[in-house]
Amino acid sequence: MSLTHALKTLAMNAIGERVRAITGSTSSLDDFSLPKGDVGLFGPDSVAWQVHANFTAMMVGGLSSLIVQSLHPRALAAVWDHSDFRHKLKERLGRTAYFVAATTYGGEALALNAIRRVNTIHANIRGTDLQGQPYIANEPELIRWVHLVEVTSFLAAYQHLAKQPLSAQACDQYITEMARVGHMLGAVDLPLTYADTQAEMLGYADALSFDARAQEILQIIQAYPVDLLDQPWMALVLKCAFDVMPSWVMAFMAQTPSCAVQKQVTRIAVQLSAEPVQWMLNQQGVSAIARQRVLGELSHA
Repeated sequence: MSLTHALKTLAMNAIGERVRAITGSTSSLDDFSLPKGDVGLFGPDSVAWQVHANFTAMMVGGLSSLIVQSLHPRALAAVWDHSDFRHKLKERLGRTAYFVAATTYGGEALALNAIRRVNTIHANIRGTDLQGQPYIANEPELIRWVHLVEVTSFLAAYQHLAKQPLSAQACDQYITEMARVGHMLGAVDLPLTYADTQAEMLGYADALSFDARAQEILQIIQAYPVDLLDQPWMALVLKCAFDVMPSWVMAFMAQTPSCAVQKQVTRIAVQLSAEPVQWMLNQQGVSAIARQRVLGELSHA
């Protein structure tokens, strides 16, 4: 092994450890290496593969999504009453990240099993929110809200942080691709364009509430648990999570948006700080392993 290769391997391993520490990921890359030739639900030419391979955009979009999703009292009640989300935020984010990775980059069986597992869990979650309104976790209306927020958050973060944002046509293709997963989770008649998705999300405004529970979720996410070494980077990511939120959501939560200059400074700082991580993931992350699987190649990691 050459010195260059040894140093590269050392750097990749160190960065990989930091990624796992930040995200709470416990998944194995082996899950994504088989069966050879299996393109999964989307395949490497999909926009979903491109968007979800951007680690920092997914972190930003994921945290933004969790904050916005919590504004729906019945959706929040299902999480509040039936999970340890408030006390194990990183583990929750890790499970969500694995689901997105499995459905995007996994072989077809892995993707379908992940969806089936979530549907089974949702089928047994029911109760009443603080306003006395009943909820069932697999109710199409709630699944729809969660889906709309998630895909708009991921896409907004990607468009904000990617060096080459997607065209309008590619944005619509991403929404169409992701609707397949949303429908398999129980949502009905999801919109197939980015503009329609944003409009339908706004249609939920009257059902939302920034109540004490939602405020507590915001505080928990703002105090995202990371090592001292990672705190400056996480602070930037959290700032970015607010920067990509719809303006009407920021106003609803009485949050003051950053000015244009501050948004740009944060954006550039996040982009630059993410480069080592993205370099590592592009070579031995989930998307790289999945691409090798599709092409029938052996891993070089």
